[in-house]
Amino acid sequence: MSERAGSPTATDAHQRTPGAPELAAAAGVFSLLADPTRLHLVWLLTRGESDVTALATACGAARPAVSQHLAKLRLGGLVRSRKDGRRVLYALTDGHMRRLVVEAISHADHQVTGEPWHD
Repeated sequence: MSERAGSPTATDAHQRTPGAPELAAAAGVFSLLADPTRLHLVWLLTRGESDVTALATACGAARPAVSQHLAKLRLGGLVRSRKDGRRVLYALTDGHMRRLVVEAISHADHQVTGEPWHD
């Protein structure tokens, strides 16, 4: 199926200057990720879905705190949850979040280690 002449493509959308709604939405994402515990939780979820107990153990935070952080991330649309019996499993909503967090951590690693960046 071919695209209609003149219809914007996904590539076009990323090359145009973002408007106020896109900038506000992106700022909201960065605001949610500005907390180190939430960023750690999202990074852990780049490896696959997990439950609160496993995430709390992996990031060294109390289970109630992790639950609250996950609730904020879920309300912000960055993670989703599903029931598996009595457990609730959390996962990233899409590949954009995975790539964003992996790139942010990679960038931070280069800043901390002083190693040159490679594109």
